[in-house]
Amino acid sequence: MDDAAFPTASVGIVGQPKTALDTPALLVDLDVMEGNIAKMAKVFRDNKVNWRPHTKGMKIPALAHRLVKAGAIGVTCAKLGEAEVMAAGGIGDILVANQIVGPVKIARLVNLQHHSNVMVAVDNWDNIREIDAAAIAKGVCVRVLIEVNTGMNRAGTLPGQPTVDLAKKTAALKGVKLAGLMTWEAHTLRITDMAEKKKAVEDAIATFVETVEACRKAGVEIGIVSCGGTGTYWMTATQKGITEIQAGGGIFSDMLYRKSFGVEHPYAMTIMATVTSRPDPKRIICDAGRKTMTGDAAMPEPIGLPKVASMALSAEHTIVNLAEPADKPKVGNKQEFVVGYSDTTVNLHDELVGIRNGKVEVVWSILGRGKLK
Repeated sequence: MDDAAFPTASVGIVGQPKTALDTPALLVDLDVMEGNIAKMAKVFRDNKVNWRPHTKGMKIPALAHRLVKAGAIGVTCAKLGEAEVMAAGGIGDILVANQIVGPVKIARLVNLQHHSNVMVAVDNWDNIREIDAAAIAKGVCVRVLIEVNTGMNRAGTLPGQPTVDLAKKTAALKGVKLAGLMTWEAHTLRITDMAEKKKAVEDAIATFVETVEACRKAGVEIGIVSCGGTGTYWMTATQKGITEIQAGGGIFSDMLYRKSFGVEHPYAMTIMATVTSRPDPKRIICDAGRKTMTGDAAMPEPIGLPKVASMALSAEHTIVNLAEPADKPKVGNKQEFVVGYSDTTVNLHDELVGIRNGKVEVVWSILGRGKLK
């Protein structure tokens, strides 16, 4: 798909320096992003596992197509609404890595099968039967992955026999097809000691793969064995028995991934702001606050400033307090910030501006923004 297939109000800025952008603006350095894509793709290729990148942090079909060109077999979405956007954008193989519950959403799911091959996570027999009945009534078949809880303690069946029992019942249905199992070893993310983190990942995946093998010994065919996110992908991809990894946010990288999760990717995503006030030589006020960039999971980091003593976000402003007085930046200057957490920042914007060599190359509409249903 052409990167410029979805023009936006800012396309007239293409070719101009990024400092010419009105602010606040969400930027991605295309060279850095492409390097991150290549790095991730190589890990999966070298370890002979498929890549199904999560798009909850990018929400742009044109980017999904870039990842498919880099070797991805499809994409992962957090919400059915995101999957509808990706399907409309021409992505043909989609996993919704959440449970789709209730008659309204299930009706959307079965109807979407005519436009893309969409599978979903399940962990409840009643929900599975509802999907099965709706699929039969529509004349389609919905692929499902049973989600297994390997330590995150969010959704998912217990490893071992509870998963085997659900898999056996699911495999006997006609309107759904048990495509495999999935998990998310997210409880390992914030372990800072890399040896300890690797051991925790290995333990979680071992439990997961043991459950996969138990299903197979019980006569249940398990094809897809899916797990892994950006914060663990380089460890998880090496584990035996895994067939695909869901990591996606690493194409951007951000403060959370690098500082808290140990992801060694350079930063590709930033916010461009304007300095709107210098009340004193130690204080800088910019026109980008919580409505522009989130600080919940990790604070954004200003680029190119002298030593910062503290920083705070209000609704519409960033307040940067310097350790020592400084004349620059001046009112009207542009100030860039590395994004704190890309997943919750992208969703605040209508468009993403692609930068190469300091100039605007492309502007993408964030078509999946707000697709929470």
